Amino acid sequence: MATAFNPANSVTTTTAATFIPEIWSDEIVAAYKKNLVLANVVMKMNFKGKKGDTVHVPAPTRGNASAKTATNAVTLIAATESEVQILINKHYEYSRLIEDIVEAQALNSLRQFYTSDAGYALARQVDTDLVQLGRAFNGATVGTDDYATSNTTTKAYIGSDGTTAYNSTSSNAAALTDAAIRRTIQRLDDNDTPMDGRFFIIPPSSRNTLMGLARYTEQAFVGDGSAIRNGEIGNLYGIPVFVTSNADFGAGNSGADRICLMGHKESMVLVEQMGVRSQTQYKQEYLGTLFTSDMLYGVKAMRTAATVGAATSSSAFALAVPA
Repeated sequence: MATAFNPANSVTTTTAATFIPEIWSDEIVAAYKKNLVLANVVMKMNFKGKKGDTVHVPAPTRGNASAKTATNAVTLIAATESEVQILINKHYEYSRLIEDIVEAQALNSLRQFYTSDAGYALARQVDTDLVQLGRAFNGATVGTDDYATSNTTTKAYIGSDGTTAYNSTSSNAAALTDAAIRRTIQRLDDNDTPMDGRFFIIPPSSRNTLMGLARYTEQAFVGDGSAIRNGEIGNLYGIPVFVTSNADFGAGNSGADRICLMGHKESMVLVEQMGVRSQTQYKQEYLGTLFTSDMLYGVKAMRTAATVGAATSSSAFALAVPA
């Protein structure tokens, strides 16, 4: 007599769990997005799935209005337009080799840590590239602390007044004040930077300074609690403020200087050609699983006069501004 068919005996995801590879991608993408700060407030272009290593963005010149006089023809505007070229040349990866003995004995929380750590590492790298790009707006070299001033160049101003030249060699940085913030806002205004779309990125040391100023602990600063962007802590004179520990360290002053940015979202751009990708491969020669997450992108300054860089120490603040 034939045995009756019983669907309860089917192979399920539970019974075949050992043959099903773990899904890392979604968890890592979520962790990546969670840890982005500056990348969330500047321009972002999606170049995913497209070929090429350079993105060309037109950069037309603004024209001026001309007076119209009776019986005369209109004044024609003739300008040779330029472009901004964005190189997609940043390829970063995060890899772990998980041996079989670890896979067999470790708690699931180990994988949770790796996925979170991968997302954080890639997000930190993207934000660091943007922060260092902002530093270069003021004439300093990316990845260095060459804010020393000369007779012909002022690359930065100290945080106590926003007007005194900052010298990274002698380290005359001073704590942030309301006067310096207002002076920095004026510099953006003087450069015709739109008021809508501005941001202010600060390190924890500068947040500590702000919390000591009474006017910034009022409702006008802390906001109504509706902020949803990562790192946003409040609002200064209509400018959202974001705090992040992800600021690069310069070579001078024993690496004490840090970077803040006040600017506009169109001052720089992030182009993603390949978003966060996660792959696993079993390596028999090592009896382990190789896990790798990587991404491919590029960053570029679009309007250097639309962002004010800031060099800070762990206890002071110096504003680096366009000339």
